[in-house]
Amino acid sequence: MPPDFSFETAAHARGLSRICGVDEVGRGPLAGPVTAAAVILDPARIPQGLDDSKKLSAKRRAALAEQIHAVAEVCVAHASVEEIETNNILRAAHLAMIRAIAGLRVPPCHVLVDGNMVPRGLNHPCETLVGGDGRSLTIAAASIVAKVERDRIMGDLALAHPGYGWERNAGYGTAQHKAALLDLGVTPHHRRKFKPIHNILYQPAIATD
Repeated sequence: MPPDFSFETAAHARGLSRICGVDEVGRGPLAGPVTAAAVILDPARIPQGLDDSKKLSAKRRAALAEQIHAVAEVCVAHASVEEIETNNILRAAHLAMIRAIAGLRVPPCHVLVDGNMVPRGLNHPCETLVGGDGRSLTIAAASIVAKVERDRIMGDLALAHPGYGWERNAGYGTAQHKAALLDLGVTPHHRRKFKPIHNILYQPAIATD
């Protein structure tokens, strides 16, 4: 079943007019920021074909992201590699979500959050939806916008740090990426507390005769 507008319609029926969906991408990669998007859709102008961003081709995501920006209220925000290291990836993802919501032109009346946790510090009425990007059209829109934006960032970083394949793997730990880490080393954009990176940085010294 594709996502629908039932959660938003239920909130509207309770007198809530500005329903925001928020989602993040980039919790699993070995490099790059975590990115979140907050979206408020116009019920009369919902782009056709919205779905969980993972189910869509890159070309389709890009086309839908352009449509979403044209007809909806959108804000994208990030948490940096430094913030991921200082806090942890979950907290950093929540920081990005809170920043995206805070960046909307007018605060939302209600927030639909992808996942099972309310981000600490989110001071808006909200509900969590596990698998929300496949259930709510507004969260699906947020997932598409966040994915397209983060992929763009990783493509730009790939130009400065060629060889890791970030333009294709978006920083995830593919075979090419892991091989490049051994050949080229660790960049400032790598998450040094993530196990594969940590293991490279802190390999035990090999005793030699």
